[in-house]
Amino acid sequence: MELVRASGLVKRFGERAAVNRVDVALDAGECLAVLGPNGAGKSTLLRMIASLLRPDEGSVAVCGHDLASAAGRARARIGYLGHDPLVYLDLTARQNLELYADLYGLDQPRERGDAALAGVGLLARSFDPVRTFSRGMAQRLGIARALLHEPSLLLLDEPYAGLDAAGTRLLDGVLGDLAPGRGAVMITHEVERGVALAGRVLVLRAGRPVLAESLAGAEGPAFRRRYEELVA
Repeated sequence: MELVRASGLVKRFGERAAVNRVDVALDAGECLAVLGPNGAGKSTLLRMIASLLRPDEGSVAVCGHDLASAAGRARARIGYLGHDPLVYLDLTARQNLELYADLYGLDQPRERGDAALAGVGLLARSFDPVRTFSRGMAQRLGIARALLHEPSLLLLDEPYAGLDAAGTRLLDGVLGDLAPGRGAVMITHEVERGVALAGRVLVLRAGRPVLAESLAGAEGPAFRRRYEELVA
């Protein structure tokens, strides 16, 4: 099953093309690592796939839904996690997940929320406001939020930033053993982690793709040296 089909994506801010003629294809069961230096266009690309930005040129389809005409249907299949866990600080952990469950129209929101909290090791903190959480705990709650509706496509923008050890192990497990029918696009500055977890890589430099290939058999240190040459 094809989860992402993006063709000829261009996004300009003023006269600068932040993303310039980028293609992305992702099938179920695949994890794609998007690498590149700061300002390469990685987050802009991810936001276009998430339907948070409209491309100036090109097209994107997620789970068969063209974002130009059916973005709402596509969003229901996406789980998004970035630097910000996208949870409400003054709500409890349980209230946050019940709210998102309601927004997604899920049955049994409390039960689903409690199961998700247990999955990220936060069930004992269900009734605590998120503002009392450590950064790592809040990011673990963000993982629970992103997975709550069992999305087909995970879009992850530096998801390891601020994660504690428990959250890192959890996310490694999610990406290392993708649920049936699920795929992931992950932006990361951790090149060797990307090589270890992803099956394919897309490297951007100044908005343009400079490498797109399989990582089968690739070794982290060797690929890092190659990557540094590409983006120098």
